[in-house]
Amino acid sequence: MLRSAYMAQELLTTFTDELHGVMLQPSETGGTFIVRINGETVFDRKDKGRFPEIKELKQIVRDVVSPEKSLGHSDKAGHSGETT
Repeated sequence: MLRSAYMAQELLTTFTDELHGVMLQPSETGGTFIVRINGETVFDRKDKGRFPEIKELKQIVRDVVSPEKSLGHSDKAGHSGETT
């Protein structure tokens, strides 16, 4: 749960104006990590076979909640909001 709390804090810090909250829900199955935005699953550790890197998770969330937002050093190459 510590990794989830860290990632939640990072998302809330990065998307202060876009996210109105983050819910952490303990699971009976260890290793469960699912990110949903408005009910839509955008990342599932079980499907990917791994946890996301924080940079990757920020990009995924950004692409849904604020596609025009630049993530600075966390931005992926080729994103329209990227600065060089």
